[in-house]
Amino acid sequence: MTETEEEFPRPAARLARRRFLTVIGAATALAFASNLPGGIEASAASRLPGDPFTLGVASGDPLSDAVVIWTRLAPKPYEPLGGMPYKAMTVEWQVATDDRFRHVVRSGKTSARPEYSYSVHVDVRGLRPDRHYWYRFKADKHLSPVGRTKTAPAPGQRVDHLTFAVASCQSWPDGYYTAHSHLADENVDAVLFVGDYIYEYGISTAGGLRNVSDPVPDQFRTEADTLDRYRLQYALYKSDPDLRAAHQNAPWIPTWDDHEVQDNYANLTSRTNAPVEDFTVRRASAYRAYWEHMPLRSPAPQGPNYMLYRRFTFGRLAEINVLDTRQYRADQASGDGWHPDSPESLDPARAFAGDQQQRWLFDGMKRSHSTWNLLANQVVMSQMDLVNPNLGDTYNMDAWDGYAAEQKRMHDGLAALRTRNPVVVTGDVHAAYAMDMKRDFSDPDSETFGVELVGTSISSGGNGGDVSVNGQNFLDHNPHLKLVNERRGYLVVTLTQRELHADYRAVPYIDRPGAPISTVKSFTVEAGNPGLNPV
Repeated sequence: MTETEEEFPRPAARLARRRFLTVIGAATALAFASNLPGGIEASAASRLPGDPFTLGVASGDPLSDAVVIWTRLAPKPYEPLGGMPYKAMTVEWQVATDDRFRHVVRSGKTSARPEYSYSVHVDVRGLRPDRHYWYRFKADKHLSPVGRTKTAPAPGQRVDHLTFAVASCQSWPDGYYTAHSHLADENVDAVLFVGDYIYEYGISTAGGLRNVSDPVPDQFRTEADTLDRYRLQYALYKSDPDLRAAHQNAPWIPTWDDHEVQDNYANLTSRTNAPVEDFTVRRASAYRAYWEHMPLRSPAPQGPNYMLYRRFTFGRLAEINVLDTRQYRADQASGDGWHPDSPESLDPARAFAGDQQQRWLFDGMKRSHSTWNLLANQVVMSQMDLVNPNLGDTYNMDAWDGYAAEQKRMHDGLAALRTRNPVVVTGDVHAAYAMDMKRDFSDPDSETFGVELVGTSISSGGNGGDVSVNGQNFLDHNPHLKLVNERRGYLVVTLTQRELHADYRAVPYIDRPGAPISTVKSFTVEAGNPGLNPV
């Protein structure tokens, strides 16, 4: 046995399900301080009240020479500080080329600090492109689970194929994360998580459809609206072993939608029209908690704003543009919901992604040398007409349809770049949709400039079904729409130089564990010839 193996004996790959713990303790002090009064020295010898790696490990935002590895120390995860002593803790980490850590290529120490809820974000540099690595952490003689990650191919590198999963919308009380259990077995280069990692709502004693035997603690009854409460919500969600397994299998590239803060919020306008000053504090708390629990690079948000849109290059085969359509938008038109077009929804001055983000997107796509250019997007970008017998054509005011002028600018920009093979991948609607993107959505013969692939939810919406009444309405009135399926699951997208292959994967139920996974429908798209071809 080597010295490294003695210091880091191999732990089990997955954590067992833990009992719920009772929430105790006061609110976290000085939540937004980056340095506590007098400073806090990291301790390597503190005695913790139990295993600190209850929330698992994760990796994300892969570059060709780097990846972020993440964990959060929380021996008692349902306490505001996770049961940690109020001082910084030294955490050791290793990255190896094999899962037994015989060949450690990077290692070091970092500090888990109370003002960041003892989260750890290590930006591991100096790695080789396009290869798997394994990583782990050690704190107070406790070893973390082992995670597997992968770097991106080098810029300009020729790549034969890439596989990405697309997932979103994982309301914990809506059912089990069975889809994540299957996602953990997929051999993907990265997971694109396109929003609603948590839902802010309070949770019943029985945990909704999960009907858990160990009662959910009382502190989860109220909606998350403070830093401590958001942290507790993430801890509960990350208690799920299937979610932790999905994180351990591959790097994630996440973005948020609305429920990480509040349902259908828009910039600094809350759903309940709370005072802007109050909602600014809430958004700052939510963004801080999001960063603390995601494998994102430093620095952390220091207030109510955070630059989340960003770009990743995977050789000459794919580029991924991660969008943020929540932080910069104007309030929804017509009081939100589904409505006909109105002067407000058509107003060219109303922002959605915003001019700066759109310029960043199009400038980057113009410079792209990749065959495929993906947009990781939160809400449906294509036109979707839900015909109402009394109102006629109606559109979702929370989606791109509710911001028609900016939607048209986005469509025109993508159409001008159709040779870059734009592919929009989306979440939000708890249904699997497959759509051709048209210059004129009312004309089936209009030019197709790209495709939009909407993955269904991991759990939000409960068991679901194949096609609801509304789903059939969409199929009947949107000729560019080629698939509706409302079961739970995820999307797997495989890219080659010649084509894109998309598999819509779903489970038949989530109100109990153990559901099998199957492919509901598959499509291909030819490079240079946009449009969906059913398989």
